[in-house]
Amino acid sequence: MQTLVLCTALLLAAPAAAQIPAEIPLWAGVAPGSEGKTGDPVVETSTSGELRITNVHRPSLTPYLPPPASATGVAVLVIPGGGHRQLVITHEGYNAAEWLRARGIAAFVLTHRLAREPGSTYRIEVEALADATRAMRIIRARAQEWHIDPARVGAMGFSAGGELVAMMATRDVTGNPSAADPVDRQPARPDFQALIYPGRTGDIQPDDKTSPAFLAAAYDDRQDIAEGLAEVYLRMKRAGVPAELHIYGSGGHGFGVRSTNVRPVGQWLTRFTEWLTDRKVLVRD
Repeated sequence: MQTLVLCTALLLAAPAAAQIPAEIPLWAGVAPGSEGKTGDPVVETSTSGELRITNVHRPSLTPYLPPPASATGVAVLVIPGGGHRQLVITHEGYNAAEWLRARGIAAFVLTHRLAREPGSTYRIEVEALADATRAMRIIRARAQEWHIDPARVGAMGFSAGGELVAMMATRDVTGNPSAADPVDRQPARPDFQALIYPGRTGDIQPDDKTSPAFLAAAYDDRQDIAEGLAEVYLRMKRAGVPAELHIYGSGGHGFGVRSTNVRPVGQWLTRFTEWLTDRKVLVRD
């Protein structure tokens, strides 16, 4: 692999990466908790052109907006995984967002601060979670501009990204109506969630306010994820949370979204949009 700063890596990556939209900073100035942090994001580019990002101090959103004529009003915040050490942002971020945009669903890929990369002072439940909740608030605050229904904004997380989505979906992350920043007036709880082979499944403890969930993993993933996600489904069932679970026969960990994946697990995004349609979140004319 070759380590490059972000702007150079994007030029050398696969053709799809060259079409990545411009990023939107989450914070107008320095992100809370990043005071004194410097340096650009660093990207590793594999031979297949997939990108892995580290050294994030200025978190951002990358918007994938469908044309207004084809917009369904649904939006999804997409949070890649990478063990909180890196962001595997191509097959667990940009590819998923591109697929959703092509079907009229606005998608926003989150580049958040990493709590477990060497030397990091960030924390998962502080800075990383703050980035995720800020992203949800921004999407709702700019919903009219982006042709989004603010009551149909969900979140999708892969592996470590699934941990952040589950935190937002199970916590009281309401907005502050008196906040000076209009973004902070918006709620951050997703209207629906997609947990794709999420980590720390034992920490996902739903109640009757938890966001409806689409859950997917592979049988041959780690035991704590494959069995753990089945247990999450049962906890959601007992709590009265609408949920749909898919455990595929193969796929391992990190199957994400790749055009080369022709196995049944490669169709999980189709199942996800079917679930949104079944729940009447995704409504087409």
